[in-house]
Amino acid sequence: MGNLFCCVKVDQSKVAIKERFGKFEKVLDPGCHCLPWFLGSQLAGHLSLRVQQLDVRCETKTKDNVFVNVVASVQYRALADKANDAFYKLSNTRGQIQAYVFDVIRASVPKLNLDDVFEQKNEIARAVEDELEKAMSAYGYEIVQTLIVDIEPDEQVKRAMNEINAASRLRVAANEKAEAEKILQIKRAEGESESKYLSGLGIARQRQAIVDGLRDSVLGFSVNVPGTTAKDVMDMVLVTQYFDTMKEIGAASKSSAVFIPHGPGAVRDVATQIRDGLLQAAEH
Repeated sequence: MGNLFCCVKVDQSKVAIKERFGKFEKVLDPGCHCLPWFLGSQLAGHLSLRVQQLDVRCETKTKDNVFVNVVASVQYRALADKANDAFYKLSNTRGQIQAYVFDVIRASVPKLNLDDVFEQKNEIARAVEDELEKAMSAYGYEIVQTLIVDIEPDEQVKRAMNEINAASRLRVAANEKAEAEKILQIKRAEGESESKYLSGLGIARQRQAIVDGLRDSVLGFSVNVPGTTAKDVMDMVLVTQYFDTMKEIGAASKSSAVFIPHGPGAVRDVATQIRDGLLQAAEH
């Protein structure tokens, strides 16, 4: 109906290409336009000005001979002031962009090791964008953004990388565990050393207290009982302790048998042995 009245409609975010007798005449903006077909005017086609996206999947090889699939996402749009170039100069815009992406990726990635490809994906994307910008601007297109959205090594390579990472983490964990055990052993040894030192101090103080108590008892007994010597009092105290010990051993239901020389003449020997033992403890 529009062609009958020589009117055409151009939608928003689009432009139309007007030709006269097969030659480009002008670009029609969105809206309604008169197109007198009887004077040779015709509509050659429409061109979208919206931002479009093209995902390009490119297989290439890294410097360390690992094959990877690099996925680049290119966002582009036609320029309104160069709509005639965008319409007439390129017959396959997406194919042209894909060819440039292949060329840049396959020129950049083989210079890098696999780890560097992951680290420098922004630099690769910038190189692709710069090359596309220079090439596509001549055809009336603007490159809005270029992104490297995925880098996929072979499945076996990914599995090997995961195993290397796992082994590295296990090694770090083993080192940390060994270091923790070392610290525990050091602390345990320090605790045992401190415990033995304090135990030794306790035994020494105990023996010193026994000697001091015996000395006070002997001195008090000698003063209160005239005619007795310190040696006599000491013998009596030691024999008393000896019999108390024998009594405790005999009273215990689960005590072990103890064989000690026993008899009236052995009392002095027992006293001498106990006295010598106490004196040696006091000297230490």
